[in-house]
Formats: sequence, C-alpha cells, structure tokens
Amino acid sequence: MAERDENKPTESASGEDFESLFEESLRTVKPGGVVKGTVVGITSTHVMVDVGYKSEGQVSLHEFLDRQGNVQVKVGDEVDVYFDSSESEQGNIVLSRQRAENLKIWEEIEKSCREGTGVEGTILGKVKGGFNVDVGVPGFLPGSHVDIRPTRNLDKFVGKKDRFAVLKYNRARGNVVVSRRVLLEKERDVLKKEILKVLEEGVILEGTVKNITSYGAFVDLGGIDGILHISDMSWGRIAHPSELVNVGDRIKVVVLKFDAERERISLGMKQIAPDPWNMVLDKFPVGTRVQGKVVSLADYGAFVELEKGIEGLIHISEMSWTRKVAHPSKLVQVGELVEVQVLNADPNHRRISLGLKQVMPNPWEQVKQKYPVGSVIRGPVKNVTDFGIFVGLEEGIDGLVHVSDMHWTKKVKHPSELYKKGDIVEAKVLGVDVQNERFSLGIKQLAVDPWQVIAQKYPVGSKVKGEVSSVPDFGVFVRLEEGIEGLIHVSQLSTERVDKPSSLFKVGDPIEAEVIQVEPHDRKLGLSIRALRKTEERLEMENYLKREKEGGRFSLETILNEELKLDRDEEPQPADKTKGGNPQ
Repeated sequence: MAERDENKPTESASGEDFESLFEESLRTVKPGGVVKGTVVGITSTHVMVDVGYKSEGQVSLHEFLDRQGNVQVKVGDEVDVYFDSSESEQGNIVLSRQRAENLKIWEEIEKSCREGTGVEGTILGKVKGGFNVDVGVPGFLPGSHVDIRPTRNLDKFVGKKDRFAVLKYNRARGNVVVSRRVLLEKERDVLKKEILKVLEEGVILEGTVKNITSYGAFVDLGGIDGILHISDMSWGRIAHPSELVNVGDRIKVVVLKFDAERERISLGMKQIAPDPWNMVLDKFPVGTRVQGKVVSLADYGAFVELEKGIEGLIHISEMSWTRKVAHPSKLVQVGELVEVQVLNADPNHRRISLGLKQVMPNPWEQVKQKYPVGSVIRGPVKNVTDFGIFVGLEEGIDGLVHVSDMHWTKKVKHPSELYKKGDIVEAKVLGVDVQNERFSLGIKQLAVDPWQVIAQKYPVGSKVKGEVSSVPDFGVFVRLEEGIEGLIHVSQLSTERVDKPSSLFKVGDPIEAEVIQVEPHDRKLGLSIRALRKTEERLEMENYLKREKEGGRFSLETILNEELKLDRDEEPQPADKTKGGNPQ
C-alpha cells in the first residue's frame, strides 16, 4: 500500500476547511450593520438581495420606489442595505435599504458638522422663523441663515437645491439645524481674496447684479460688491437703472475707483464704450439740420436725443418765430421725432443748443420787407402795458408803440390814458429788428413835432403870455400851450434881486415875458420878465419921441441936432486964399 502524502489534504480535511471558511465569511455579515448586496430578484412586494449570507435577504419594494411609484433598481445592481435581523419567520434574513441610507446620511451630517463641510438638501417650504429643509432627514434652516443679506422675498428660496452647513444636530431626536449663509460667506471670502489680487482702477471685470436702487446697482464681483452709479451706466439719459440691468444679470464693468482700506469700489459701465461727446463737433457742426427724438420736457425747453448718449436742448425761445410758447408741450411731445438745427455745441460742458424755429422760414424777414421804415400801418391794440401798447399787424407779429412815442408834447403817465385794448390805431414804422424780433412803431410821428416850428412861433424878442405851471427855487415854469413850457430863471424875474420866486408867483398865475432863448433840439425855451420890462421902457421912450415929433415941438432929437450945428458954426474957418490974406 502506498504511503499517504502527509502534505496532501484528504477529502475530509478539505471539506472541513471549506465549511470553516464559509462559517468565517458568515461571521463577517452580522445584524446591525450596513452591508453591500446584489439584487437577485424583484417580486411585487419585495426585492431579493444577496449579501453573501447563507440565505438571501428581503427588502420591502416601497423602499426602492420614487415619488411616481417607479422601481429604481434592477437585477444585478449593487445596493447598500442594513442587516436588520438574521432571519424572518419565513427563514429569510431581514434587510432595510432605508435604514442604510439613513445611517449614511447621519454619518455625513456628523462629518459635516465636525469638519465644516456641507450637505446637500432642498428647501421644502416656509415655517415660522425659517424653512423646512430635506437633507436626507428633516432639517430646519433659520431665516437669518438663508442668505448673506436679509431679503424680503423669501418665497424665491422655496424649492431651491443647495449645500448647507450643519450648525448642530441631535441624532437621538432627529433634529438638524443647517445654514446656507455660512457656506456662502466661506465661498465669498475665498473669492474676495482672489479678486483683491487683481483689483485696481481701470480693470474690466464681470459681475452679477445683486440689487437695484433708484441711484444705481450693486454688482457682485465675486466675494466683494461694487456700486455702479446710474450716471455711470450709459452715456445717454436713463430715468432708472432697471432700464438697463436686472437683478441676476451678468455684466461687464470697469473699476473707476478702489478704496482698499474701506473696500469700497466704484464701477462704470458706460466707460467701456467710447465717449460720443468726443466726436460731437465733427458729427454735429453748427448750422447742421438733424433729426432727433424728444426724450424729456422742462418748463424752459425740450431735450432731444440726437444719438445714443448725445442730447441737445431746444430752449423755449427757439421753438417759434411768432408764438409766445407757454410750455414746450404746446408744440412737441415726448417720443416725437423732430427736425432741428444745431445752434451751438460745447463738448467740454456736454451741451448742444438746438433750434426748432430755424428750420422754418423767418416771418420777421418777411415783415421787414413788407413794412419798410416810414410806412404807416393800421391795427388793433392787442395789449396795454406800463411802457406802451402792442399793435397787432398779422398772426404772431405785434408792433410796440413806446409811451415816449405816443405824443410830442403831452406827458403820458400811463398808456391807458389814451388807449384801451381793441382800439384801432394808426402808427408809423420806426424800425424792424429781425435778430431780436422787435417791431417799433410811433404814433406821434404821424404829426409834425411842434418844437420844429417853435423858433418861428416864438422867436427871440417876442412877447408871450402863459400860466405859471410850477415854481421851483431856481425860477418859474410858464405853460404857453399844451406840452410847451418856458423857464424864467430867477435872475430874469425882475430888474431887482429876487431870492425866492415863490414870493412873487404861485401856480396858476397869468404871466407875461419875453423870449430870450430858443433851443428846439434840447426842447428848451428861455423867458425873461426883466428883458420884457427893458423892452417896454425902450418902446415907451420911442413912442414919446415919435409923438413929440409929430406935434411940431422941439424934440430932444431936434435940440441935440441944433447943438451939433452950433458947434460946427463956431469952429474957425480957413483963410480966403484968393484975397492973399493970412489967417488970423
């Protein structure tokens, strides 16, 4: 008999080894732990899973169904299950996928709380003080931890999937408190450090619009916010930032100013594009006619957009040649397209003056041709003012008769003394100022200026009669006729010295005087009582001598003549040369 090889196991020995190995493998799969298994069958009520135990395990089918009732597993899939007990009443081991998932979730929650990492979850709905959150197990998210900044619209977070930091938990009670803000702040701090490395004036960045106010928008540059003022959004006019950007928009901005100490960043959006005002003189030279859109109205005029970022002003005085426009809305409306003429352009002050009336014929040029200086017009009084009356000539064209051009001599205190609205008057055209749109008329010019004939009517040396109109300290004013007065200076009131003219005359006294000075150009007439008295004395002497002569009596003149004759007779006569005598 051959000897048995001691090194070769016998059949009984190998069978014993196999059983021992199998029992050892069974000992590794014990109740109360999570094990991996393979799906080997699916019934209407259970899923059969092989976990390497002596018998297969059963898992309730509903643990593998989604919300729509669909089975989310198939034969051959590997799944994690919880080994609940060794055998059921039917002899199968009892497994639970839900408990396995639950254990994994709590392990993840514990790890997240310990290490500061986040867990994934979904905000289910609002509750008092915050939100219900599904992080695998029910959790609570305080309202103050939903975002970095407080927000009024909390509904927008419902249904949002995100990662949450675990603030605290109690596994025994199944309580979990989470925070979305903590992770956002961590992420923001990391991004902030990165953005600060490249942040400087002039750098162009991309950011997200976080909030919009009436004066601008806050832009998240990635960990740090900047302010984009409304004036730096567009070269053109905008009434509100929401016309250009919305919350959540991704926009490009340029850093205008950066205060590193205070971490304040001023941003600009329009500065990325060229400033259109740099080319305004080339595009819109003075005198050019262009079309634009009325974008806004003010009491003093209308603003017209010529192109994006370029606006000009039509002043109310440049809207109509003839109409007195009370408000720009009487002629133009916002949104209307109008043709205008460039009157002036100032790129430094970003101003363009526009004219609406300049694109239409100037009626004042026609008026100048139609009513030459010296012509006589006839029209109704449209308005009476303190300084004169306006006479209507044609639609929108009125001429002014100044109070000084109403009467040559009458002192008119107010035009209403002579005219009222609606009166038909005649006047002479004195001038037409096209540039200043003024039409000057005169009524007194229709008659002869009485001062032009004053020298003929009251010549120097003539005697005049009048009435004292006023008595100042320096003399007496005498009214000779309507609007014509003469002055008797205090030195001409008498042949004797007069200290106070009022001691001799009062207003209303009749008075006679002699004209001693006439100055029509200065409208002055000088009178003298003293000169009149001397003239009267001279005339009286002349009349006396004339009467004496006519009466045949020796007059003073005769006596004087006789005396002169006697003087001549008494003079020595020259010697008679014919007799040859010598003078004695």
